Amino acid sequence: MRIVCIADTHGFHESLRLPPGDVLVHAGDLTAGSTVRDLREFFAWLTGLNFARKVIIAGNHDRLFETDPETAKSFVPKGVDYLQDSGVIIDGVRIWGSPVQPAFLDWAFNRSRGPEIAAHWAMIPDGTDVVVTHGPAAGILDATPSGQHCGCADLRARLMVVRPKAHICGHIHFGHGIASLGRTQMVNASICDEGYRPSQAPIVIDLPSLKKSS
Repeated sequence: MRIVCIADTHGFHESLRLPPGDVLVHAGDLTAGSTVRDLREFFAWLTGLNFARKVIIAGNHDRLFETDPETAKSFVPKGVDYLQDSGVIIDGVRIWGSPVQPAFLDWAFNRSRGPEIAAHWAMIPDGTDVVVTHGPAAGILDATPSGQHCGCADLRARLMVVRPKAHICGHIHFGHGIASLGRTQMVNASICDEGYRPSQAPIVIDLPSLKKSS
């Protein structure tokens, strides 16, 4: 299975040139302002992409998924899997996703560090192959230009227990790239840079497909 990873497109999706793949994963911040128009335009673009499956989560800019989830989810087209503390199995590959991140300012899906956010990560099932979260794990692809590390320690701790094949995130634009945590491929797929310019490339990872979709 070839997974094309993107995140933090912030409304600049039309400018992307996506490489071919089997599954597209968008790790949140689909929009800049999360208006109904923003979501309608994003999902119209997503529908036209040539991927067998598409998996998305919301991000801190995608506030409508938190304040009016019924309306936001009504725009999600058939064939797109929206994950919110939930999972899907594609060709035997178990994918789990969540939009939450450690609290910062007044963004959507803020959770306090410690027990509150750890409760979300405890939902990640053992045996998960791909974890998709909006924010990064502590100390991995999570640095700002000033050198501050903004990732979540509780997420990192859970990943070290679950040991997925891949973790895909965004949120910290400056952290774009690939790293590793034990056997886990760590991907920060932010498309926008620190100046909110869509200047960073999608990231492609390959995983074995295990069986038919379910």
